[in-house]
Amino acid sequence: MWRRSGKGSDCTFSYWRGFYKFVVGWGLQDTGYRLQVSGYKGKKNTFYMKSYRELDIYKESKQLAIEVHKMTLSLPKLEMYEEGSQIRRSSKAIAALIVEGYGRRRYKMDYIKYLVYAQAECDETIVHLEFLFETNSLQSEKIFQSLKSAYNVLSRKINKYIQWVEENWNEFPDQSTGNL
Repeated sequence: MWRRSGKGSDCTFSYWRGFYKFVVGWGLQDTGYRLQVSGYKGKKNTFYMKSYRELDIYKESKQLAIEVHKMTLSLPKLEMYEEGSQIRRSSKAIAALIVEGYGRRRYKMDYIKYLVYAQAECDETIVHLEFLFETNSLQSEKIFQSLKSAYNVLSRKINKYIQWVEENWNEFPDQSTGNL
């Protein structure tokens, strides 16, 4: 379940904090929603993420955006350019905001701000899905239910990650907690 990332990193210690298990050199895992932040052990047991691509919330938001994009191609012409365009933008904005926030991760409040925006876009995407289904533009209830539940889970994961960042993310490395 834990995956090793980074060459030559050693797992030197682990401890539990709330719902999270932090293992230096291996990552962080939320036991409730399988949130995983991977990284490697740097100098003085400081934890670093190598890339935003290692975040499960990024991977899932990108995959869902691709699914939404493909789904909108089968919408009626009127909806493809109206509501379809809007849902494509909101679904793609989730991944883009996670990436932009990661680019500003040095400043904790900026990082949190963009993660909150990503969660808001997630909720907006759910509303657009509901509009499409309730107006019979999206006729497959199976697709609607699977996308809606996937976006609800993603929203909860983003919320959990925001909480973790608020509690554990430091603007300067802290040797006692091992956070950046």
